Order: sequence, then C-alpha cells, then structure tokens
Amino acid sequence: MTFQSIVLVKQVPDTRNISGEVMTAKGTMNRSALPAIFNPEDLNALEMALQVRERYGGTVTVLTMGPLKAAEVLRESLYRGVDRVILLSDREFAGADTQATSYTLKCAVEKAGDFDLVFCGRQAIDGDTAQVGPQVAEKLGLPQITYAESIVGLEADEIVVQRAFDLGSELVKCSLPCLLTVVSSANRPRPASARKRIANKLAAVPAEYPDLLEKWPEFETEETLDKYLSEHDLKIPVWSVDDLELDKSQLGLAGSPTQVYKVNFVVLESGESKEIPATPEGIKELIDELVKEYVVG
Repeated sequence: MTFQSIVLVKQVPDTRNISGEVMTAKGTMNRSALPAIFNPEDLNALEMALQVRERYGGTVTVLTMGPLKAAEVLRESLYRGVDRVILLSDREFAGADTQATSYTLKCAVEKAGDFDLVFCGRQAIDGDTAQVGPQVAEKLGLPQITYAESIVGLEADEIVVQRAFDLGSELVKCSLPCLLTVVSSANRPRPASARKRIANKLAAVPAEYPDLLEKWPEFETEETLDKYLSEHDLKIPVWSVDDLELDKSQLGLAGSPTQVYKVNFVVLESGESKEIPATPEGIKELIDELVKEYVVG
C-alpha cells in the first residue's frame, strides 16, 4: 500500500528581526522588510511525509501560498526530494487571516488530486495561532491529529500517531484520509541534497525567467527557457484565483474576519532597583512589599 501525501508549507519572515518598521497602517506585516525563511515546523512536517514515502512508497506534493518569492521554499522542498511543488500566488490572496488562508489552501488541496495524508507544521512563527492546519481539516471535512510527534502505525485505512504535550504524550488512532499538524520534536529535518540541488537548480516560476537568462544566456529567450523547464519538469506551476474553484469573497482582506486593530511595541528599560538580602527575612519583606503594592496577590 502506497500513500499520497500533501504538505502545506510557508515562507515566513524571520521574526528575530521584527520591529515597528515592518508593520503597515492596516496592521498587516510588510514581509519584504524582513529576511524570509522556511517555517521551522513545516520542515518537520515535510520530513515526516518524506519518511512515509520512503517506508511505504507513494508521492509527496508540497503546496505554499505567498508572493512569487515564496518559490524559494518550493525549491528547498525539491532539494529534499519531493515529487511535486505548487505555488499559490495572487494579489487577491494578500492580507488573508487564518480563515481566508485555510479556505484558499482547502481549494488548492482539492485541485491537487487524490491524497491520503495532509501534513503541516503545528504553527507558523509569524502568527503563532496554530489555526490554519485545523481549519483546513475542517473545511476539507477531514479528521485531524494535532501535535503529531511520530507515526506509530500506518495501514490502508487508518493511522496511529503519538501526540506530544508538555506533560506527556498519547496515542491516537484515526481513519484515512486525515490531516496532521507536526511538532518540532518529531524529527530532525534532513538537509538539502547536493545532488538534488544540482538537478533542480533551474526550477523556477515564470516571473524568475529574466534572472535565469542573465545566469544562463545560452537559452537566449524566455520562450526557449520555458520550453526547456517544462520538458524537464522544472517549471514551478503558479495557481492564481482563476485556476481555483472558489468564492472570491472569502479571499484576502475581504474574506478575513480577523483584523489587527493596533500594534504596540514595548521597550523594556532598566529603572530603580533594590537589593534584597538572601535570607528568609529578606524574602518575606520582598513578598510583603509586592502584595502591598498589588504587584502580586
């Protein structure tokens, strides 16, 4: 028995460098103002899908929604050995909250073809909501297993997964098809393969053709390059609104019931300090003062 897997991944801004300058007046993030990386737990989800294929056979398809530069995470997926990649990119997708994002991904998963398993990271570091995976499952009508750490058993019609929590773990049995959200402790994602990197070095979306022609002038024209990439399965397909059967009122900002009202940036500064003796009496005096000032208690 082989299994067809779809992995939902995201290119995210490196939130270690976030500041007030990257927020727009509408409360959305100016992603171009930050370096972009592969969402960490999505790499764990990708690794789990690749391990399923290695053990049981099948295929791994990777989907991502974002601007055209998000093609980079698809190339990173190809370098790790996936079979197929698809980019969802359209200006009408912009500004989507989890509700609108999950709706678009749901439509894309349905268009991508038959599947047994859908994998995604537990959450993305740019939002930390952990909502997109469960919402996609709900819209697809799939059962879901969140906080997946390992696949204990997998058969034609069911899967057994170990879920990880702060205070322990549990085993869950679920019918297929289903969706899994994967935690960072699940595995150690494999590095990109040098051989696959060489084989897929020209993988690109059409918007990247001018840059490729500068590096590889022997192709001469975009038409020649497009023909070569198509024949060698290196042309990354880009699905727009027109390629999906969907309700446009549920896309982007228009389809997002969640709006950021205001963003505050807190700057911690040193102020007055008081030295407390490391004695039972000193600790009691500190606690009494905190209670008196309504800091605790």
